[in-house]
Amino acid sequence: MLVKVVVDTNVIVSAAISPYGNPARIMDMILDGDIIAFYCNDILKEYTSVLSRGRLNIAPDIQFDIIQGIKRVGILTEQEISSLPLSDESDRVFYDTAKSNDAILITGNTKHFPAEPFIMTPAEFLSKKAKE
Repeated sequence: MLVKVVVDTNVIVSAAISPYGNPARIMDMILDGDIIAFYCNDILKEYTSVLSRGRLNIAPDIQFDIIQGIKRVGILTEQEISSLPLSDESDRVFYDTAKSNDAILITGNTKHFPAEPFIMTPAEFLSKKAKE
């Protein structure tokens, strides 16, 4: 059974900037169909908005490839909105999408989320995946 994931924007940005790090390995796994990325329209909007920030200096073709790749192989879904207090309200869509779809939330900012077993850093996720 394929693992379901929701990928926080910071992981997507890191993958775009550094093609050899753990976030890029996760992005490759998504694009290769080794894991399934779940997303909603709000997540896709955030990816698009953040990737296009000039200060990040991410080439337009890389931005396009990431967004199109996620749309091509990912699963567009809905989420139930939770009332769980979060330190950054903009993270709710990632938490709720993962929780609603029984998926792992991969984020570089675990401190923004409650300590729950389905929330992992890229390194934690890759370590867990290697043991399966």
